[in-house]
Amino acid sequence: MEKPSQSPIPRSVFWLVVWSFVLQVAMIGVFHEYRTRPQEDHFAFGWEMGRVARSIALGQGFSSPYGGNTGPTAWEPPLYPYLMAGVFKLLGIYSYASAWVLLTTNSLAAALTTIPIFLIARRTFGERVAIWSAWGWAFNPYIWYWSIHWIWDTTFTPLILSLIFLVALNLQESRGQKGWVLFAGLWGIGALANPSMLAFLPFCGLWIWRQRYKNGLPSVVGIVLSSTIFFLVLAPWLVRNYEVFGRFVFLRDDFGLQFRLGNWKGAEGMLMAYLQPNLNKLEFEKFQRMGELGYGQDCKRLAFEWVRENPNRFAVVSLKRFFYYWNGVPKPSDSHAPWDFRNSLFLAWSVLALWGAVRAVRQKVRGAWLFAGLILTYPTTYYFVFPHARYRHPIEPELLILAVFLLLQVGKQSGTQSADAAALPER
Repeated sequence: MEKPSQSPIPRSVFWLVVWSFVLQVAMIGVFHEYRTRPQEDHFAFGWEMGRVARSIALGQGFSSPYGGNTGPTAWEPPLYPYLMAGVFKLLGIYSYASAWVLLTTNSLAAALTTIPIFLIARRTFGERVAIWSAWGWAFNPYIWYWSIHWIWDTTFTPLILSLIFLVALNLQESRGQKGWVLFAGLWGIGALANPSMLAFLPFCGLWIWRQRYKNGLPSVVGIVLSSTIFFLVLAPWLVRNYEVFGRFVFLRDDFGLQFRLGNWKGAEGMLMAYLQPNLNKLEFEKFQRMGELGYGQDCKRLAFEWVRENPNRFAVVSLKRFFYYWNGVPKPSDSHAPWDFRNSLFLAWSVLALWGAVRAVRQKVRGAWLFAGLILTYPTTYYFVFPHARYRHPIEPELLILAVFLLLQVGKQSGTQSADAAALPER
């Protein structure tokens, strides 16, 4: 295994960032992605986050995730809706100009993710894997799809999570407190953008502690400092939630609905979108009548009743969700396509990444268990709720690195075997 280089980031990597960003912005214009769908009063422009951002821009506060005037909300985490609201205030609510700025911001986040990908890969697998991984991310059309098409936190989350991963790798040998401060700040920002990533936090923290213990480095002071900063970052939002709801709400309160969207009559392991308040008039009326917290609790009650009454079905559906998370969600049953080529590529990439993780662990590669821990922990929520290709995207940088590592190793071994065979004397 190559030793990770400690030299500065090559200038070529920065040019990858620039060209990736430029090409993504060009694609926004070429494919008119800024022309968001006007149906349902522009609901597809940011969905629930867009509705909340509109409420903020109109001076109604962080409220009303489905329109109307349903009062204060914690249906979504605050970071991205506030970003959208700022753009709406400057350039207009649901305007083309706002769409341009938000999609361009997404593209910048996607392009910048190239840098931590390079640094993570170089530190764990060496320069060659790092260069190929950076190229693979910067010019990957699949990555561009999320940045130029979805007005959501979809490209911001991979950037933050990859930075957290990089800081964790550095903390195993770091002295002083700067790394702990950065670690806590990134986790706080990440939680306010996408709380789902917190599933990785316990494993990540334990991995750092174990590595530092093996290296003879103390961790108690750093852990206390990091924990304090993490909760200080979250505190304003938690206090706000307590003030508006009169009870403790941790970051967001839509778990009941999300759980029911995957666990109810007719569940097959996919999103049952027809139960969403924006698509179901009766559900929206319940949301208005019961209030956000009451509606969420009712959804949770109904879903858990279904699970208790159908434990075997829940187990089967959860296994399906596991498969769909890594294979890709199938098209609706009324599709005329006999198979979906995109799903085949999605599954192939998953197999390469998982195989690469197993190989890295077996070879005791630096940081291999951190990769494995991310794969084992981050997706778990979606095995019990419902899968979507977007839900795998936050860990796509690490999956890409693992797949590149595997492909280059296999290619190197094949080349060595071919050279050895060519060197054999003729009989």
